[in-house]
Amino acid sequence: MIRHRIVPLVLAAALAAAAPVAAQSAARAPVSKTLDIYVTDTEGGKATLFVSPSGETVLIDTGNPGDRDLNRILQVLGSAGVKKIDYLISTHYHRDHIGGLQALAQRIPIAHVMDHGANIEVPEQVAGFRAAYDSIIAAGAKHTVLKAGDRVPVKGLDWRIVIAAAKPIAAPLAGAGAGASNAAACASFQRKPDAPKPDDNSQSVGSVITYGRFRALDLGDLLWNNERDLVCPRNLIGTVDLYLVTHHGLDRSGAPVLVHAVRPRVAVMSNGTRKGGAVATFETLHSSPGLEDIWATHWSYAGGIEHNPPAAFIANVDSPSQIATVLTAAPNGGGDGDSEHSPAHYLKISASADGSFTVTNERNGFVKEYEKR
Repeated sequence: MIRHRIVPLVLAAALAAAAPVAAQSAARAPVSKTLDIYVTDTEGGKATLFVSPSGETVLIDTGNPGDRDLNRILQVLGSAGVKKIDYLISTHYHRDHIGGLQALAQRIPIAHVMDHGANIEVPEQVAGFRAAYDSIIAAGAKHTVLKAGDRVPVKGLDWRIVIAAAKPIAAPLAGAGAGASNAAACASFQRKPDAPKPDDNSQSVGSVITYGRFRALDLGDLLWNNERDLVCPRNLIGTVDLYLVTHHGLDRSGAPVLVHAVRPRVAVMSNGTRKGGAVATFETLHSSPGLEDIWATHWSYAGGIEHNPPAAFIANVDSPSQIATVLTAAPNGGGDGDSEHSPAHYLKISASADGSFTVTNERNGFVKEYEKR
């Protein structure tokens, strides 16, 4: 049985007025019986915080450069009671995923940085990033180049790297049905054209995070053709409860052969109004066996009324007049583009070891409970 409820939420206050986070105690977040996952609104970028039941923290990516995303990440850290990042995973080196790292490192201690290795793109998208990154490591942060099969050693979780630098795991994960054959779906897979120049999206670090019977999948911005390698000819991942939608819901990723193989119960999309949320992605999700709900950080202009989830499942919704303008505009018209809005709301997933979990929309307090399978 699935129940809904509306609950009042109170944000952690006065973060901007407080002393810099780095000056505070580096104690872990409060111990909880749940794995808590916070999907920050970075306008089609990525910054997802995991707070383990032990209080250890993992932050995947740091959003875009500038104060907008930095302040939103700090808001989420404050709401979660986080004063230290134990592990920072940079899935790849695009500006919407690593743009906030330099400024964030000045505000909160980061103990360990992780990545896929060298950037395959020249020039780098964020000027001076590599020098700043190296200085964070020189200042005392540990550094690990992740490889498929590695574990991120978070107490209480089984955090497995399933792909990095375009190399997938060689053998199926435990619980993946011994790498069940996916031959029929793989036979109908159609490759996308390869990028004309090296694309660091293809190098994205992908993780399967397990807490008891709860499993989540995060593949960064892994590209369509690389996704196939995880499920063809065998499904190396198995099924998951939560799918953190790849590449903001752009149709360069989210291949049906992968999405349908992992059979998520819930998909959470970190998109913007004009970035991600492609019609093809929504169609793939809606046709995925066993999918119960889609949640999104924004109402997608591309998705329109036919494909977007109901407003209760969307963290940030434009005004009715703006949506009306988008719906009645000529193709590719309407609206004034993505811009900073305040407040910016996040989505929170809280998972229990028995496999049950909830998703909370911080904007309106709407909570949906998903009972264990």
